[in-house]
Amino acid sequence: MIFHHQSSLQSELQKNRVQNRTVGFVPTMGALHEGHLALVKKALSENQITVVSIFVNPTQFDNAGDLEKYPRTLKTDAQLLKKLDDKILVYAPNPGDLYGDNVVSKKYSFGGLEHQMEGEFRTGHFDGVGTVVNLLFRAVRPDKAYFGEKDFQQLQIIKKLVSIEKLPIEIIGCPIYREKHGLAMSSRNKRLSKVQFEEAKIICETLKWAQSNFSEKSIGELQKHVSQTFQQNPHLKLEYFEIANIDNLRPARRKRKGNTYRAFIAAYAGEVRLIDNMALN
Repeated sequence: MIFHHQSSLQSELQKNRVQNRTVGFVPTMGALHEGHLALVKKALSENQITVVSIFVNPTQFDNAGDLEKYPRTLKTDAQLLKKLDDKILVYAPNPGDLYGDNVVSKKYSFGGLEHQMEGEFRTGHFDGVGTVVNLLFRAVRPDKAYFGEKDFQQLQIIKKLVSIEKLPIEIIGCPIYREKHGLAMSSRNKRLSKVQFEEAKIICETLKWAQSNFSEKSIGELQKHVSQTFQQNPHLKLEYFEIANIDNLRPARRKRKGNTYRAFIAAYAGEVRLIDNMALN
């Protein structure tokens, strides 16, 4: 069942809340793939009602061309979800239904999380993410919401958002779902040529190398190796490779005992920007 207006969605959800049925929520921008479906399956297994939103949010794109080219496949997405469970509620609003007359981001302070990595390279991105997720949460009012760890920085920011907005929602992070050769699944992968898709496996391979060498090599040595690896590949251009403490996401320059680290990477295959990350210790 597809809802284009939050008023009709809320009316349907209210019928279920009267019966104390729990609501799980998976926010997406559509162009669904197996990674999205894994989140939906988890939501289905843990809740009596599952809502999936499909909304390409204009306020989190700092590149107008990227927004324009982002795939929009609502009909196909709805069919995929129906195959999983024909009782899934699909919320596919237009910008006005969520934002009203003023489609702009609210300014947030996420305790510094928003200034690292993606925030440094994508101006205003996390204000857009925080704004739309807050609006979606208030439209759906779920008990649990599910996010993939491919966007690990976003996951940490969503957890902070729930605290800031005082929302009674449990945020659940789910493992990265990967292509057979290791590339993290993304709707953007559909824009890659065959050669780019094959060569993009270097992203996951580089992260695995960093993971296996993390205990023996310094952070500087790891970064130098990754930079040299990408310089030798003509099909991908490295934007950043950072090793960060998972609590504050600040890039680390040396390892400290007792800290938990994760490696983060962003690279371009032609015009397509790809991100990934992996736990190190």
